[in-house]
This record gives sequence, structure tokens and C-alpha cells, in this order.
Amino acid sequence: MTINENLIILEMKVLPDIDPEFEIQRRIDFIKKVLKNSGLRYLILGISGGVDSCTCGRLAQIAIDQLNEEETIKYYFIAVRLPYGEQLDEEDAQVALSFIQPSHNLTIDIKTGVDSVHDETIQTITEQTLLQKQEREYDYAKGNVKARMRMIAQYEVAGILRGLVIGTDHSSENIMGFYTKHGDGACDLAPLFGLNKRQVRMLGRTLGVPNTIIEKAPTADLECLSPGRSDEEALGLSYDQIDDFLEGRMVPDKINTKIIEIYNQTQHKRKAILTLYAD
Repeated sequence: MTINENLIILEMKVLPDIDPEFEIQRRIDFIKKVLKNSGLRYLILGISGGVDSCTCGRLAQIAIDQLNEEETIKYYFIAVRLPYGEQLDEEDAQVALSFIQPSHNLTIDIKTGVDSVHDETIQTITEQTLLQKQEREYDYAKGNVKARMRMIAQYEVAGILRGLVIGTDHSSENIMGFYTKHGDGACDLAPLFGLNKRQVRMLGRTLGVPNTIIEKAPTADLECLSPGRSDEEALGLSYDQIDDFLEGRMVPDKINTKIIEIYNQTQHKRKAILTLYAD
């Protein structure tokens, strides 16, 4: 294993073996501590119907329940559905909500906002004869608008209610930069960081997340031209390969090289905003 690999693994904080019960409790304690220290009373999280948001949402609700038993003031968890029009896996999202049992749940359809921003942008760029990309490339850009609009909506809720936005980013996504910058990568706290994908599933199983959600193929579902495209297809890697790398296990050289290349290419997402004084 090269020094670069070691440094990346250290940065991602993933352990090769975990105790799910211990990880659950320390992440609940983390959520409670952050919320109490903020002086705020609301947690906000977008619920997609996947294992990450379902697991994270349940951790958040348990944290809220414990705080309400321990404190005299009232705390709340707001689960937010953020469909783009009609979501193909809406049934999974409803199963997740039934399992999480949030204090409140909201539904905010982002389609009008996304279409307006995207269409206006394409129109003005076209008028200036700047648009030279293929349809698939600006469909990908529109997918990022969806992710950013979802975060705008969550921060709108947080701003009105005075709360904190939770992110579902875990280390298997983080190492690959597999999130939208200032979109789903924007949050106030990320309780799942330090876990890889299989470990998130382990926590989910321990919490009782329904098997249909745990075993569901992960998808960001951002592209209109490829609805429901799986994460693994988009990445060109399996989560097992990424997780093995993060746990320090042997992976084929070409997989090892590809992970490091993607990590380096997406480093701008993990770094602080550049200024004149940055290294």
C-alpha cells in the first residue's frame, strides 16, 4: 500500500471492522451534541427512499426522542420529501418515512424551480452562441441543479424554523466526490461520515431498516435522460470495491489506481473555498 493510499484512508476515517451498536450510539450522541450546542431545536433531512437517508433519518429521530426525554425544551426532526415531479420510487420513500417516524414530514416539489433555472440558463447561453455541448452533458448539469434545489429547499425550511440541515454523505461517496458541490454535499452535520457503504447498511440492519431499502440499488436519480441510473454504473466501480479500498483490503491494481485518480480529480469538492492565502 502506498503512502497516498494510507493518507486517503486516514482522511476518510473508515475502520476495517466496526461494532454497529457502538457506531449507532456514538452517532446519535454526536447529533444530540451538535443540536444542543447550536441552541436550535430542529433537524432537517431530505428523505429519498434509499438506505443512506433512511438510516440517517432514524438516527436523527432517535436523537430527538432522547433529547425530549432528557431536556425540558422540545426538539423536532423534520423529514422532507423533495421529488422532481413524480418520483419513480415514491413507494420506497413512503416506506422509509413509516420506518423513521419523524416528528413532522413535509413534501416540496422542486420541479418548477429546477426547470425554471435550467431553461433560463440554456436560453441565455444559447442566445450568446455559447452552447456547444451535447444534450447529455447539459442534462447532467440539470441533475446538479436538482441536487442544489433540494438543498435550497432544506435550508429554506431550516431558515424559517431555525434548525440544522443534516447531510447523508458517507466515506464511500466522499472519497469518490460522488455528490453535488453546494448541493447534497452542503449541510451542517454529516453523521454517516467515517462509515463506508456496507457499514451504513450494517447500521441500517441493526436499526431495523426494511430489507427492501437496504438491498435496493443505490441511485442519485438526477439525470432526466437516464432516470434511476445506479450509482455503480455512474461511478464505473462497485461499492464493494470502494469499501474494500477504504478498509485497507486488497483490490486489483487498476481499481486502486482508478479510485485514487477520481479522489484527486474531485479534491476541489472537499477543500475549503480557495483564497489568495490558500496553500
